[in-house]
Amino acid sequence: MESKCLFLDLPNFTGTSHTGGYSHAAVVHALKRCGYRLIDTAKRYGCESFIAESLIASEVPRNEVFLTTKCWPSDYGCKDTRAAFESSCKKLGTEYIDLYMLHWPNVPAWVTDRESFLQDTWRTLELLLDEERVRAVGVSNFFEDDLDILLNNCSVVPHVNQCEFHPLCNPTELRKFCIENKIQFEGYCPLGNGKILQEDTVKCIANNHGKTPAQVLIRWSIDHHVISIPKSTQEHRVKENSEVFDFKLKREEMDQLDRMPQNLTIMDRSTIQYKVDNPLPDGYRLNLIKPPHEP
Repeated sequence: MESKCLFLDLPNFTGTSHTGGYSHAAVVHALKRCGYRLIDTAKRYGCESFIAESLIASEVPRNEVFLTTKCWPSDYGCKDTRAAFESSCKKLGTEYIDLYMLHWPNVPAWVTDRESFLQDTWRTLELLLDEERVRAVGVSNFFEDDLDILLNNCSVVPHVNQCEFHPLCNPTELRKFCIENKIQFEGYCPLGNGKILQEDTVKCIANNHGKTPAQVLIRWSIDHHVISIPKSTQEHRVKENSEVFDFKLKREEMDQLDRMPQNLTIMDRSTIQYKVDNPLPDGYRLNLIKPPHEP
């Protein structure tokens, strides 16, 4: 399966998470008025059922939406992964998932053979692909060594590896590894949670193009052939984030952004193992954002 055909032809991409809140209105706006067609979520975020409601409200046909969700490590293992997949399908109101991913390379502490456990879990995703319950399978937050565990014993190479990606967190060697193994790289936090928007380099390039810093950062990802999944609960920001297909960055501008210091990581990987071994309910941090007119 050619990852580029599946993913890079999609018009717009939006992400969800349990941090920063979930806005039904913003997701409907993204689908109905801004042309978004890729929705990224995860069982862990606790918003799959809300996305199902937003999809219905948008009136966009299911076959026009590329729906992505992820399996949390405490649900790894042949039976548990399949059960988690079925649960996600039920909450999302769909019979199939377009892209199903392993959320982290971590496994529960009780697992004695991590490599075999990950390989068995991955085999479940391969079976779901064989059964046409998913259109593509992938991973999230996997480094080269983690990917090697799967590549050494898989029938299907991961179609996608989703990781943090912005000019201050640009894993060039990992991206090169993915390219060499025909794994599509996908980037979350393209705006660095807003912490890069005031960087002089970014603002200068934005001014050159008559664009916003956010649009420049998303365009930088796209020009690196990286799928970018920006997230916002504000409708005007959702629209702004979609208006990135009418310009391209110059080579020297790409180089300027590429040379920025690698000194910002939003996702703290050191906390994940504890969260896997001491589980809290899915969506425990989810804040549902209501429109201003609602009580």
